[in-house]
Amino acid sequence: MTDMLDLRTLDLTALDRTALDRTALGRTRPLLVHTRAELAAARAALPGPVGVVPTMGALHKGHATLLRTARSDNRSVIATVFVNPLQFGPTEDLDRYPRTLDADLEVCAAEGVDVVFAPTAADMYPGGQPLVRVDAGPLGERLEGESRPGHFAGMLIVVNKLLNLTRADRAYFGEKDFQQLVLIRQMVDDLDLPVEILGVPIVRDADGLALSSRNRYLDAAQRVAALAVPRSLAAARAAAERGAGSDEVRGTVLDVLAHEPSLQLDRLDLVDAATLGPVDPLRPARLLVAVFAGSTRLIDNISLSQLED
Repeated sequence: MTDMLDLRTLDLTALDRTALDRTALGRTRPLLVHTRAELAAARAALPGPVGVVPTMGALHKGHATLLRTARSDNRSVIATVFVNPLQFGPTEDLDRYPRTLDADLEVCAAEGVDVVFAPTAADMYPGGQPLVRVDAGPLGERLEGESRPGHFAGMLIVVNKLLNLTRADRAYFGEKDFQQLVLIRQMVDDLDLPVEILGVPIVRDADGLALSSRNRYLDAAQRVAALAVPRSLAAARAAAERGAGSDEVRGTVLDVLAHEPSLQLDRLDLVDAATLGPVDPLRPARLLVAVFAGSTRLIDNISLSQLED
């Protein structure tokens, strides 16, 4: 393990002393901080470069992979745990979104995280609803933005704040939320934020389902039905590799999903992987799908090589 946070350099009077505890495996627990002042004190003591992994908690193996990647690239790692109300619509699952901070801290400890920043909404938005916001622009209004109006603007506000508060050199995001990753990269480029954004490939369960904190909402039958999503994407990739065009690739997904009538298709988009615009047959593409299994919305995607059109 690389250098961990030297707690002796901190004024711990206002910080969580449990960071000094040892787990059964002998690892130092991450320092848990809740306020901006506590984060600033902890950040000042961290040797660089510093990587940050922003999360909404309910950590799973996909998050662990993000943390592990950050740990391998940097001397210090900060994880943030915050369920951001600004990116949930009025009919979405903010209230029932899982909050599992104790378990999240164990995941962070296992992956060598130095500091966990777990603010409240009042810590993040001390003046209430922010008056000045980040506009997601045209990229945020299409695709997922059509199904979830305002989602990406709320996401970009909190990511911008977290990047500024942590002053990280690198930030890590999963490719499962592919449009989110593209938008964050665009925001960092357009606003000249001094941080490198790195995408980490989708992590899947043994049965192929993309890992998500929302998977815990699925009952046994919905879980089985949801496996049609990765099957449909795999079939689409096979079709593309055989030389299929865009329409046939989309049709392949629809054919597979049609065998699971309990799933409700929300979106199916085939886009240029870099711009999220129309597919260019000479450039890599990304196939994005969103379905409802009961009331749970699941998203997944897959990269495709050049398509024949």
